[in-house]
Amino acid sequence: MFNAQKVKDQCVLWIRDFFEKNGKGCNAVIGISGGKDSSVTAALCVEALGRDRVIGVLMPCGEQHDIDCAKQLVGHLEIKHYVVNILDAVNGVLQAMPRDMEISRQTKVNLPARIRMATLYAVSQSNNGRVANTCNLSEDWVGYSTKYGDAAGDFSPLSNLTVAEVREIGRVLNLPKNLIEKTPIDGLSGKTDEDNLGFTYETLDKYIREGICEDADIKAKIDRMYAASRFKLEAIPAFKPEL
Repeated sequence: MFNAQKVKDQCVLWIRDFFEKNGKGCNAVIGISGGKDSSVTAALCVEALGRDRVIGVLMPCGEQHDIDCAKQLVGHLEIKHYVVNILDAVNGVLQAMPRDMEISRQTKVNLPARIRMATLYAVSQSNNGRVANTCNLSEDWVGYSTKYGDAAGDFSPLSNLTVAEVREIGRVLNLPKNLIEKTPIDGLSGKTDEDNLGFTYETLDKYIREGICEDADIKAKIDRMYAASRFKLEAIPAFKPEL
C-alpha cells in the first residue's frame, strides 16, 4: 500500500540533497499551472527549502481560463511569483516561419510548452535558480509530455509517482482540494488529458503498478505509446567513433 506521508518525507529530503549538491543556496523555479503536479512540486520545494527559496512562474498564452487556480496556489504557499504571458513569443515564432512551409497542428500545440520552458530558464538564470520538472510517472509512461518543453528541467520530484500517488501526497501536504482534484488538461489544445489519451489515469495507473488492464485494446494502446515514447526520456544518442 502506498504510504503518502513516508514518500512525501523522502522526497523532501531528496530535494534538499539535490540542492546541496547541485545548487547550494539556489532557488527552485517552478512553472505554475494550478494543477496537481505543479502544486505538489511547489509545496514539496517549500517544505524542503523554505518559501523564500521557491519562485513560481505563471505563463498564460493570451487568456487562460483557469489562471485563478495558479494564483490560488502561489497565494496559499505564500511564494514569490512572476506572470509572463507567452502569447507574443509564440506568435512571433509562428509568424517568422517560412511562408512556403505548412505549419502542422502538432507544431502549434507543442510550441507553447517549449516557449514556457525557455521562459522558466530565463527566470531561473536571473534568480539563481534550478528549474523543476513537474511531470509524473503516468504521463511519462505514455509519452504525454513535450520534449524540451515540460519534459525538461533540472530536477524531477514526481517522475516516479503516478497520478493517484501525486494526489495522495497533495492531500498530505494539505493543499486545497480543488487544485488536487482538478481535471487535468493539457493547457495547449483545450482538451482534458484523458480525452487526448483515450483512457483514464485510473486505468493507466493500475496497469503501471499492478500490470492489470482488463481492456485488451487499451492495454495494446498503452504498450504502443510506451514503446514509441522511450526516446523522450533517454539521453540523446551520440555517435562514438572508433579511434
